Amino acid sequence: MRVAKLSLPRHLNGNAVMTRCVALVVGAGRGSRLGGDVPKQYRSVGGIPIIRRTFEAFLRHRGVDVIRPVIHPDDYDLFSDAISGLDVLPPVNGGSTRQDSVRLGLESLVDLSPDFVLIQDAARPLLDGAIIDRVLAALRDHHGAIPAVPVADTLKRVGADGRIGQTVARSGLWRAQTPQGFQFGSILTAHRATRGLDLTDDAAVAENAGLDVVVVEGSEDNMKVTTAGDLLRAERIVGIPEFRTGSGFDVHRFCAGDHVTLCGVRIPCDAGLEGHSDADVAFHALTDALLGAVGCGDIGQHFPPTEPRWRGADSAIFLAAARDRINAMSGSIVNIDVTIICQLPKIGPHRTAMTERLAEVLSIPATRINVKATTTEGLGFTGRGEGIAAQASATVRLFSPAET
Repeated sequence: MRVAKLSLPRHLNGNAVMTRCVALVVGAGRGSRLGGDVPKQYRSVGGIPIIRRTFEAFLRHRGVDVIRPVIHPDDYDLFSDAISGLDVLPPVNGGSTRQDSVRLGLESLVDLSPDFVLIQDAARPLLDGAIIDRVLAALRDHHGAIPAVPVADTLKRVGADGRIGQTVARSGLWRAQTPQGFQFGSILTAHRATRGLDLTDDAAVAENAGLDVVVVEGSEDNMKVTTAGDLLRAERIVGIPEFRTGSGFDVHRFCAGDHVTLCGVRIPCDAGLEGHSDADVAFHALTDALLGAVGCGDIGQHFPPTEPRWRGADSAIFLAAARDRINAMSGSIVNIDVTIICQLPKIGPHRTAMTERLAEVLSIPATRINVKATTTEGLGFTGRGEGIAAQASATVRLFSPAET
């Protein structure tokens, strides 16, 4: 394999077309080397199932469109509990070997006709977005790309009796990881052609078919949990779960207009809201709550109203930026609660649409979102019909370094 020269993947290049990409997460194994009654992919790291962490890594990445799980037929209940609330395709059953499981997963994607597929071990829970970026970038010019790390230790070939027989030169040797990415049609054809062969990974399948596969930089943290020692190491890398709460409050006065935008939903009204952007008072309060939870200031610091580029801007841009900042800190949004304070318009008929829009922007399940409204019984500026206020709270899960 060659080491790829990297460039931006199409989904990160503003001058190119969006790529359709599917993540195929393979978790049909039994994980016997780890021991215990539960397959390793359903064990927890930092209080979160390993397989869920793996899915969340892809859900956070904007270059991945959908995720297809491949699981053991006996694991449906474990799987359903582990990924509750996550937006993934229905699982398909794996086969008797990993190679069979991958092939069956690929066959299930034929109707989707993706451009690329990323094949991932379910038991690699510490995947970061930069690795996905590098794999996708290499797929612009090659049939396949895999993340890997160069071998740093001296290698010994050892006999059955424990005696060293040979020192193996480590030059040019790399340790392969996942996700292993491929042009979909090429790897599907290769898997069909190698059915029944005992090949160690999907890159080997591709190589057997004569496909062009390159190596991109992996990470020592992108480990596969196989033994009890691996599980302990993953716990130390992840650290101790820490929950933080932030709050936000915002106000906008009424002005001439025929609608207001609240939680990203356009609502007919006898007035508009005055603001430098689209004056979505609910999105502004929630953006402040999320930024506050992770100690990153407030919306005005990141999107100053003095900057012309934010004039009339969709406030979803601000909320998505807060989401991305949390993701970059390897955090996740646990739940949000938004209260809109106004006499008019009526919020109730629009609450479901608001929740759906929030779920879309934040990339979290709607079950973690609550939107409600209240009046001030005619008191104050909202009671006099002079404007709308909103307050929001958000809980975010982060991880602090574990004690050793």
